[in-house]
Amino acid sequence: MQKTWVQITKKIFLDSIKIVGIVTFLMIVIEWFQIKFEDRIKKVLIKDPRNQIIGSSLLGAIPGCIDAFLVVSLYSHGLVGFGALAAVMLSTAGDEAFIMLATIPKTAILIFSICAVFGIAGGYIFEKIASKINLKRAEPCPIEIHAEEYNIKHFFKEHVYEHILKKHILKLFLWIFFTLLIIHFLMQYFDLEYILPENRLFLIILAALIGIIPESGPHLVFLTLYSQGLIPFSVLLVSSLSQDGHGLLPLLSYSVKDTIKVQIFTTIFSLLVGIILYLIGI
Repeated sequence: MQKTWVQITKKIFLDSIKIVGIVTFLMIVIEWFQIKFEDRIKKVLIKDPRNQIIGSSLLGAIPGCIDAFLVVSLYSHGLVGFGALAAVMLSTAGDEAFIMLATIPKTAILIFSICAVFGIAGGYIFEKIASKINLKRAEPCPIEIHAEEYNIKHFFKEHVYEHILKKHILKLFLWIFFTLLIIHFLMQYFDLEYILPENRLFLIILAALIGIIPESGPHLVFLTLYSQGLIPFSVLLVSSLSQDGHGLLPLLSYSVKDTIKVQIFTTIFSLLVGIILYLIGI
């Protein structure tokens, strides 16, 4: 018996709730570790310039946007350079990383690993380019040192409730629910299994360009299409490389010019990776 749209919508709603439940748990656990070890991470990145690009890329590969915020904060205070910034933006997959872990865990780990490697490579390339052409950056902000109170009550109030629940979860639920609903609708009335594979190069270009949007939600479209076997791995990888989630927003508030410089590089880099993968048939 064919399901009605009410039944389909109910199933998608319940699936979205399940995914968001897993995502919420992962976000709380990872944010706790990130906050607890933030000072040590800062010392490692600042101590040796060689650590900046590798460390920033590895941080970006950790799900969530807080690591990108940390690197942007260090950059805005003049403590890390363009290379570290490009590295974290290439390796981060924003909040969608949690959804990838919840829905396609094996592929998620592979994507994070590849993005970390490309983040390191891209960071060193951008650092060389910036040095060669004497790329100017905005004036660093004055450094303000403040020790954050760290206890369970503070963590749950400021980080779990104010940050994760109020700022992320509802938005993530709506993105998941409507993405799943729209794609289900499209699959009902269009032959996506034929249309999408035939336009792989277009999808790679589109994934790289959509990554410019400083919001991680659009990435969900590619994630959902991949999880249903409608697009190849290369498109999901390009989307993950190109998009920065919310990590770009603090940089945008610090310097529009620096944001544009980093975005141009990461978009072109992601696009080149995608074209190479397309040419070799991945």
